[in-house]
Amino acid sequence: MTTRHRVSSSQGDNHSSVSAVSSAVDKPPSSGPVRRAIVFLIVISISCFVLYKSADCLNIVSGSSPSSSILSRIFPSFDSFQSLEIEEPKLEDVLRRAAMSDGTVILTTLNKAWADPGSVIDLFFESFGIGEGTSKLLNHLVIVALDDKAYSRCRELHKHCFNIETQGVDFSGEASFMTRSYLKMMWRRIDFLRSVLELGYSFVFTDADVMWFRNPFPRFYRYGDFQIACDHYLGRSTDLENRPNGGFSFVRSNNRTILFYKYWYASRMKYPGFHDQDVLNFIKKDHFIFHIGLRIRFLNTAYFGGLCEPSKDLNLVCTMHANCCFGMDSKLHDLRIMLQDWRDFMSLPLHLKKSSGFTWKVPQNCSLDSLRRYDSMDEEESEPPKGTQE
Repeated sequence: MTTRHRVSSSQGDNHSSVSAVSSAVDKPPSSGPVRRAIVFLIVISISCFVLYKSADCLNIVSGSSPSSSILSRIFPSFDSFQSLEIEEPKLEDVLRRAAMSDGTVILTTLNKAWADPGSVIDLFFESFGIGEGTSKLLNHLVIVALDDKAYSRCRELHKHCFNIETQGVDFSGEASFMTRSYLKMMWRRIDFLRSVLELGYSFVFTDADVMWFRNPFPRFYRYGDFQIACDHYLGRSTDLENRPNGGFSFVRSNNRTILFYKYWYASRMKYPGFHDQDVLNFIKKDHFIFHIGLRIRFLNTAYFGGLCEPSKDLNLVCTMHANCCFGMDSKLHDLRIMLQDWRDFMSLPLHLKKSSGFTWKVPQNCSLDSLRRYDSMDEEESEPPKGTQE
């Protein structure tokens, strides 16, 4: 309101400005250099005033294109300063700095809801700190921020951060399961992972609510292109009836996986309203998957467990996922208990670790409803993977 009043009375302001110039010029300065300095400042003041009148005040404040254009014409270097101010690291540079010797990176995504102090990301880092041989893996972790606040928090916590804020989409809030924001976030993630593969980098993708207790690489299959954790594991790594969970996967960069991620992302149009995990279940038996020769392996919940199907032996577990869990409070509650369970287990003498039958005290506040449909199904004896990654 004040701004509009100032613009509408511009004629009076202009008269005052001219009077001020006349007064200042008529008053003889004490020396030549001082006079030139005063005249220079007056000319700059008048130029700024004219610029202010010629451009919409609101556009100047918001940095929209009309005012940027005017500034660029008057000050040719304005564009270069502007680009320097907003320039962020390129994805390929971030990946290169974080990659292992074989070109593998660890990726997680983060939004403001999970980035707040005391929230999921802090527990995620805590698990790396108390896990066996996991702290060194943080050197290869890239946090992909979905909004500016998450990116800012990442910069406080970690050295490898990348911002993929999506124009016109706000991913900062807690995205409840299957809401429109949740679906957009999940599909944005699939498209981003495809771009990582196209740059030649293999990756372990992990949700930030996956706790890392041991180095998982020795448990990955040697010849699998696309390896994914499960909500429910039926006993064989090649059984397409396993129920995958997109919150943890290991994917090797090659032509097969690039084509697969493109097909997966495009399939969202065929199955509108479904999230990436459901669509994966729909397409995993498609002829296209067999045609490209994609080698899919499902990860044993004995090593890669979750609240849907907890790992039974803490001597084997690598990761535990807070899946089958709805609501931030419930998730944080059970994650904190999970971390304490691990500390309690690690404090046991070696002989008790092997013989005590120590088990998780979770889930508590989280729901296992999604597993009830499997209660009547017989499970085959699970066998550990025979291949390891060197």
